[in-house]
Amino acid sequence: MNEQQFRALCIPATCTVREALDTMERTAKNILLVLDSKGRLRRTLSDGDLRRAMLAHAPESAFIATLPGQAPVTMTEQEPVALALALMDKHLIDHVPVVDAAGRPVDIVMRRELSQRIWLSSPHLGEEETAFVEDAFRTNWIAPLGPHVDGFERELAAYAGVGHAAALSSGTAAIHLGLLLLGVQPGDTVFCSSLTFVGSCNPILYCGARPVFIDSEPGSWNMSPQALERAFEWARRENRLPRCVILVNLYGQSADMDALLPICERYGVPVLEDAAESLGATYKGRASGSFGRIGIYSFNGNKIITTSGGGMLVSDDPDLVVRARKLATQAREPAPHYEHAEVGFNYRMSNVLAGIGRGQLKVLDQRVERRRQVFEIYRQALSEVGEVQWMPEPVGMRSTRWLTCMLMQGADAAQRRDHVLRSLERHSIEARPVWKPMHLQPLFRGAEYFPHAERRRRVGAPVRCGPVPAFGLQHGGRTAGSRDRPPAARPAARGGPGCGCCLGARCRSSRWTSHWAWRPGGPRSGCASTSTCRRSSRGWRSSPARGARSARPPAWCCGAWTGRCGPTSACPNSASLPAAWCWAAWSPRRSC
Repeated sequence: MNEQQFRALCIPATCTVREALDTMERTAKNILLVLDSKGRLRRTLSDGDLRRAMLAHAPESAFIATLPGQAPVTMTEQEPVALALALMDKHLIDHVPVVDAAGRPVDIVMRRELSQRIWLSSPHLGEEETAFVEDAFRTNWIAPLGPHVDGFERELAAYAGVGHAAALSSGTAAIHLGLLLLGVQPGDTVFCSSLTFVGSCNPILYCGARPVFIDSEPGSWNMSPQALERAFEWARRENRLPRCVILVNLYGQSADMDALLPICERYGVPVLEDAAESLGATYKGRASGSFGRIGIYSFNGNKIITTSGGGMLVSDDPDLVVRARKLATQAREPAPHYEHAEVGFNYRMSNVLAGIGRGQLKVLDQRVERRRQVFEIYRQALSEVGEVQWMPEPVGMRSTRWLTCMLMQGADAAQRRDHVLRSLERHSIEARPVWKPMHLQPLFRGAEYFPHAERRRRVGAPVRCGPVPAFGLQHGGRTAGSRDRPPAARPAARGGPGCGCCLGARCRSSRWTSHWAWRPGGPRSGCASTSTCRRSSRGWRSSPARGARSARPPAWCCGAWTGRCGPTSACPNSASLPAAWCWAAWSPRRSC
C-alpha cells in the first residue's frame, strides 16, 4: 500500500453513509479511517459497521459522525508488529491503525498482509528440480558423490566459462579450501573486501591468517582500486604482502576487474573471486566468478539459485580443483584402506542437493531477469523520493540485482532508514540494512583497514579497526582489544620496558603498541591505555597530534596518532621521557 492508497482510506467525520460506501467499494480494503477536523483518528469504519447502519435504516445522507461506534484500537509507529497481531486476536479485528504522537493516522496493519509475507530473497523451485531429486532417490545415489554431482560441476563450469568445478557444502567452505589451495598459512596476510558478509572472511581466521580490509568505491559498491593500491604499498613497506586477495562481488554485481586485477598482478598476488552473490552477472560480457585464480559461488537458501545449502569452487587450473575435491572428502589418500596424510574436511555436496542445483541452473537466466524487473519496480515507484541513491550499474557491467539496494542520503538518513524498515515490516515485507562492514565488526577488532578516500594521517597507513565506528573512520583508528587483555598478556615492544611502549633509538612495535601512550615517571612506572588517556585529556583529535595536553597533569597522551619516531622534545613535559621515543607505530614496524 503506497501513500496515495493509504490516504484514500481516510475520510472526514462529515462524510455521508453513501460517500463512505462508494469509497469502500473503490478502495476494496473493507476498512476506512474516520478523521476529526484536526486530522486525528476518531474511529474506524468497517464494512460490517456500514451493513449494520443500513439494517438499522440509517439514511444514506446521514453523516458518519452520527453512527454508533467506539474508540479505535491503535498502535504507535515505534511498537512492534507482534503487538498489532496480539491486538487483532484480542479484539477480534483484522486491522490496527498506526498513529503518530498527535493521534493522526500514518499507516494501517492488516491481518491479510501479515499472513502473506514478502521475503527478502526466497527460493523458487520448479518441476526440473523434482525430476532430478526423484532420479537420485530412485537410483539410490544419496551420498556426497554421484552422477548429479558430476553433472552439476560440468554444467556450472560451462555456464561460467571456466575449465573445472568442485561442488561443495557451502560458499564459505569453498573460500576456505580456496585459501588453502593458494597457500595461506598461519600468520599470513589476506586482503578482503570490507563491505561483505562475514562468510567471506571467516575462512581467513580458519587458516590462522590476518585479514586486512579494503573499502568499497561508490561506482560499483565493490572493492576500491585506490584503497587496494595504498594497501599494497603499505604491505610492501612493512614486508607483509598478502598471500591472496579475496575480491567480493556484492549484491549481484561484479567488481571493476579491469582496475583491480592489474594491481594484484603487479605484486604477484593471486585473486580469490568471491562470487557467492553474483552468479549470473557479467563484466564486459564475461561471467562473474571467472576472473580470479579461483572463483567461488554459493547456493544458500537465499541466493538467486539454491541447493538449500551448497557452494562451488571453480578454476581453470585442473590441479587445484582435483586437490579441492581431495581436501573436501577428508583428504583420503588413494589406498585400498582409509589412509590420511593431511588434514581434510567434510565439504562435499550430496547427490540429492546437486540434483536440485541442476534444475535451478536451467532457469538461472529467468531468475536474473525477474530480479532485475523487481529492482525496476522499486526504482520507479520511489523515483520521486528525495535523497535516495540506488546501487549503480556501471557501463559494461550487468548486475543480477540479487537484492534491491539503495542508499539514503542527508543528515537524517539513519532515522529515515529506520522509519522505512519499520514501515515495510508493518506490511510484512522483509528489508534489512546492507552488510555492516567487516572492519567495524567486534570479531575483527585490531585488523587494518584502508578507506577509499585518503584520511589525514601518515600517507599509506591503515586505519586500525576499533569497536566504535566513529573512531575507526574519523580518528586515525585504535588498536582495539588491549582493553580486553590483562597487562601481562599484552605483548611487549622490542627494545622497550616490557609494557607495550616503544622506546629506544631502534624499536619494533608490537601488535598492541598503538593502543598505548607514555606516562612520566620512568620506563617501568607505567603505560596508560587510550581509555585512561581519554579520561585524562581533552579528547581525541581528528588529525595527527603531537600530544594531547592533559587536564590532569602529569599524564600525557603523546603522539598516539602518527606512527613516526621523534625526540622527546616533541612531547610536552618531555623531561620525564627517555632520550628517544617511538611514536605509536603501526604494527609490525621493522624499525623506527
